[in-house]
Amino acid sequence: MKQKAPWYYLILLILAGEAVFILPFVLPRIFRPTVLDVFGLDNVQLGLCFSVYGIIAMVSYPFGGPLADKFAPRKLIAIALWLTALGGILFAQYPSLSTLQLLYGYWGFTTIFLFWAPMIKATRVWGGDTSQGKAFGLLDGGRGLTGALFGLLGVFVFSMFLGIDILDASLIDRQNAFTYVIYTASGIIILIGLLVWLFMKSEINEREILVDRITLRELKQVLKLPSVWLLMVIILCAYVGYKITDIISQYANEVMLYDQVKSAQVGTFLQFLRPTTGILVGLFVDRFRITFWLLLSLIFCIVGGILFASGFIAPSTTALFFISVIIVAIGVYAARALYFGVMRVGRIPLVLTGTAVGLISLVGYTPDIFAGPAYGYFLDKYPGEQGHQYVFWMLTGFSTIGAVAAWVYHKKYTKK
Repeated sequence: MKQKAPWYYLILLILAGEAVFILPFVLPRIFRPTVLDVFGLDNVQLGLCFSVYGIIAMVSYPFGGPLADKFAPRKLIAIALWLTALGGILFAQYPSLSTLQLLYGYWGFTTIFLFWAPMIKATRVWGGDTSQGKAFGLLDGGRGLTGALFGLLGVFVFSMFLGIDILDASLIDRQNAFTYVIYTASGIIILIGLLVWLFMKSEINEREILVDRITLRELKQVLKLPSVWLLMVIILCAYVGYKITDIISQYANEVMLYDQVKSAQVGTFLQFLRPTTGILVGLFVDRFRITFWLLLSLIFCIVGGILFASGFIAPSTTALFFISVIIVAIGVYAARALYFGVMRVGRIPLVLTGTAVGLISLVGYTPDIFAGPAYGYFLDKYPGEQGHQYVFWMLTGFSTIGAVAAWVYHKKYTKK
């Protein structure tokens, strides 16, 4: 299959790929103190909302995957965006904790059951036979950049409607201003859904990439593929690394002894490394064997993990700290950009992409359930540098397992 989809097809995918997560994740990440205040939540209660989302998401992966093989990706993506935006209406009413948890469960359904596998399949369609690395690299890098831009827009809208200094603003003032942020985000999500429905088309007949129905025969066909099982392991291990990047700013604060402003700046620096890495990977990886670069990305994770875990980094070694941050970021974000890009090399049929993605994701994204509690345990049980070292040994261990699986994948699927 040659690349037949235009550039704006990928641009719409990038916009949709981040827009669908604005309400449940991007806004709470950027406006976390505000969200806690205006909803009357503590950190544990907000975490419970994310947990409900994660449980629904894990159920949705295997059931939503086959849906992407039966219906056109653009239609599922558009419907997912509209339904997600609809949840913004309830979100803006500042509901009780129990209702908010139900809303997060609803978002787990709209963003995973209806959206995740269609997005991956549509990216494969755009990449064709020769540009899978470019497609997935630009998708993840573009999503990172889009998330940052959405954040800037949200801050602008919040500041504009707040109208006074945040320290002088009452709870009602902040609620009113944040309501405009929610409605602005919801409106943009609806608009992107409309653009996807109307314009995210390729020259490939949609019937060519769909099946009439998914039966047990198709499921068995997918499960017989060694590449599917290897990708389960590779993505699980790489995703542990992605989750662990959440503590880099905390490491800067507790080990490097940076103040909260400087440690937040380290976190921001890390966020901008995601689009940079994804875009660079997308532009260059297809000139080489994509499976080799996936293996190399996990080796970067191992090296970065060892640097952090070894105790070599100290408040006096600023340069080594930032070099280590860059190494980990390159490894984690490159792996994230590449692991679905090797599906074609692994001989996973395009027509069964959704089913394969659903099954792979069911295992691959389990770190959403266990990674946070695991590194939280280490950080609480062993305060200071020791706890962080244990977390990064965890990164090193999982990355080593992932690298072995990636090496097997590379050797198996690059034979002539």
